[in-house]
Amino acid sequence: MAAPRGQLDEYAKPKGPDRLDATRFEPANRRRLSGPGLRSFLAIADLWGLTEEQRRLVLGLPSRSTYHAWVKTVREHGDITLGVDVLLRISAVLGTHQALGILFPRERDGVEWLRTPHRATVFGGAPPLAFVTCGMQDGLLTVRRFLDAARGGVYMEPNELDAGFAPCADVDIVVS
Repeated sequence: MAAPRGQLDEYAKPKGPDRLDATRFEPANRRRLSGPGLRSFLAIADLWGLTEEQRRLVLGLPSRSTYHAWVKTVREHGDITLGVDVLLRISAVLGTHQALGILFPRERDGVEWLRTPHRATVFGGAPPLAFVTCGMQDGLLTVRRFLDAARGGVYMEPNELDAGFAPCADVDIVVS
């Protein structure tokens, strides 16, 4: 027997995750997020010591005049509406910064990790910051996902920062 008109039977329903609500990409929502997001990005870029070119690459390589107009607008707390691509890139930077803050006790240790060549297969001996500043979303998201996995307990291959680490021995464990 066929389902009543306008209704899908359970087998005709699409499988997989729910789709994103498209209203989240409407200009009003992007405008609400753009100023605070870009100001946060600029603060992180200062902390990481990014050059202007690196900042523009992270943001998807807007022209210099567009980049400077954005910066001027947000520093004066004016309204700005960034595109979805730019907001996604900023979100990846914010997530990377947050993950570094969780994994490393001092900000400078997290920045050093970003700048130090890494032996993890995904980085191929390059510093993670080279991926962040390569100009492609995939590079940003690779670093973000790597750090999120490390935060979740997935093994992170050692690098130079780990060279002096001595593992605990049985005698170091005290049970009271």
